[in-house]
Amino acid sequence: MDEDLSKMTRKELLAEVRTLRQAIREHRDCSGHDLCWHHPALWSLLPEKTDPVPVVPEWPAFMRGCIKYRQSLDEQAPDAPRSDEPYQE
Repeated sequence: MDEDLSKMTRKELLAEVRTLRQAIREHRDCSGHDLCWHHPALWSLLPEKTDPVPVVPEWPAFMRGCIKYRQSLDEQAPDAPRSDEPYQE
């Protein structure tokens, strides 16, 4: 799956690492409502070009997952700032 790496020069590998690190930082630095989004731009950095269609849970199951995720933020980041800013479309 990652055979392309062995064909890259050191310079190409460094460029690839920089690109991936930047994408990871953008994803890491999401906050607020941006935490909830599908991230195909991040996945498009992989060499295999697929367009996977996600399995989307029905609304009740999806909302339970959102609540569980939000609860995990309370546990993992209890001192993170909070916001009551509404979602802007």
